[in-house]
Amino acid sequence: AMPVLVEERATQPIQGQKTGTSGLRKKVTEFQKPNYLANWVQCLFDTLQPSGLKGSEIVVGGDGRYFNDVAIQVIIKIAAANGVKKIIVGQNGIISTPAVSAIIRARKLFGGIILTASHNPAGPTEDFGIKYNGSNGGPALESVTNQIYDKSLVIQRFLTASNVPDVDLSVVGEVAGVKEATDGEFEVEVIDSIDEYQRLLEAVFDFGLIRAFLQKNPPLRLAIDSMHGVTGVYARRIFGKTLLGLSDETLADPAATPLRHSACLPDFGGLHPDPNLTYAADLVAEMYSGSRDFGVAFDGDGDRNMILGNSFFVTPSDSLAVIASFAKEAIPVFQSGLRAVARSMPTSGAVDRVAKALDIPFFEVPTGWKFFGNIMDHYEGLQTPNVICGEESFGTGSDHIREKDGIWAALAWLSILAFKNKDAAEGSLVTIEKIVTDHWKQYGRNYYSRHDYENVEEAAAANVMAELHTLQSSLLSSGDLQLDGRKLAVVDEFQYNDQFDQSVTSKQGTRFIFEDGSRIIFRLSGTGSSGATIRVYIERFEPNPANHNLETQSALADLIQIANRISKIEQYTGRAHPNVIT
Repeated sequence: AMPVLVEERATQPIQGQKTGTSGLRKKVTEFQKPNYLANWVQCLFDTLQPSGLKGSEIVVGGDGRYFNDVAIQVIIKIAAANGVKKIIVGQNGIISTPAVSAIIRARKLFGGIILTASHNPAGPTEDFGIKYNGSNGGPALESVTNQIYDKSLVIQRFLTASNVPDVDLSVVGEVAGVKEATDGEFEVEVIDSIDEYQRLLEAVFDFGLIRAFLQKNPPLRLAIDSMHGVTGVYARRIFGKTLLGLSDETLADPAATPLRHSACLPDFGGLHPDPNLTYAADLVAEMYSGSRDFGVAFDGDGDRNMILGNSFFVTPSDSLAVIASFAKEAIPVFQSGLRAVARSMPTSGAVDRVAKALDIPFFEVPTGWKFFGNIMDHYEGLQTPNVICGEESFGTGSDHIREKDGIWAALAWLSILAFKNKDAAEGSLVTIEKIVTDHWKQYGRNYYSRHDYENVEEAAAANVMAELHTLQSSLLSSGDLQLDGRKLAVVDEFQYNDQFDQSVTSKQGTRFIFEDGSRIIFRLSGTGSSGATIRVYIERFEPNPANHNLETQSALADLIQIANRISKIEQYTGRAHPNVIT
């Protein structure tokens, strides 16, 4: 082997590389511009250098979207030149976001680079993204992402190893190493994308119990939709082979299996891999045809999920609450009980009531999984893990990793179904609908909806928020805290003081919380790659089971009317209706 030839290449700052906790997301055409990716990766490594990058091991993988393969080869060469000792990369460049987190934790790696723009569309004219996860397996903290951005504004050079060849990512195993003159070898290992992650899930859930339940007579009728994203690779093995016992032959004919859109395609088959009622319309139609008992859809990189029963949609907020209420009985890893639960602020208050009933700590945090990571790390540090977290944007997970995890959520629901049906008579099924409606009877129902106004002109979005801030100021100064005769308990901008890392996160959403527990919340969202998205969250708590079977939008109609009126959203944006209603 020969020494790594470190080559220094001149570059200059590129505007707009502001990196959030979910990384940097831009159009593929941006990432393809000269040095765009190289600049960011060098800024990342310059940021990490003082904390021990040299001689470290890092995992790299992505959701298989267009440009994934090209980007990995660039990253490997820059890593070699910056003194990384070993790069571990998923076969064909594929690793889901939850699996990257699992691999970092299982192998005690320095960190990981994930190539994804999550649930945003893929293809030559669509989105690409890159993010970094630290040694706990969770998204980089703001202190890291801010430094990357600061360095991107002044960068003058990047390092690359011009003599490290492109790596064949299709073959699992050690790639012939390249000897580095001073610090030993630079190695690349291509690993199976699924093994370590599946082993972790098998330690969390009782696969034998789920397998027996799925294969009971008559078998549970499943539909598992990977939306042509990364989870297709995982679904084929975990659901197809391990749990359903399907042969390679059967799996080769998708029509004969419960797997939908399971080929991992660089353009996600033209789908928008955001598992919600709008974008997973095929699955919704199948589930509402009455021919299926359990349905799940996953997003592009595998961290989001949508759960459906027979003609029944489980809101992510209810999903979190139901999983928390059954965790101890139905999921082996939680048999000593949950230590804490947490939700993002815009998520409904359903899980709050479960936490109260279980008498465990409950946390309300800003949107962003890293806040949950701090809570999880805290309890793990006390050697009392068992924390479940979730957010209304179809993210649910636990402290087995430090990312949300779509397949985890599906297995949690299958575990609950198996538990509830262990004494069910032959041929009868305790359904998802029954499990959720029983939950409402016990805890009350939180009617909940999110209205998304996507790709709004930024100026118009700013006007809407300014209108709301003006209203809040005048409500607070008048002392008359009410809207349409409804008394308000809280009128504020949500701010979170993190007791674990002492950080303060402000301006996280404009809140109108009524005395009866109803809420109207407005947020500008940062996960799109163009324009602004205004999200409006509307919630009403209903304790009386006699009122539990209303249609959600009509149950919330008067609150929706108030939200539209006070924000003047139609006047400012020209939109009479939201793009997406969840």
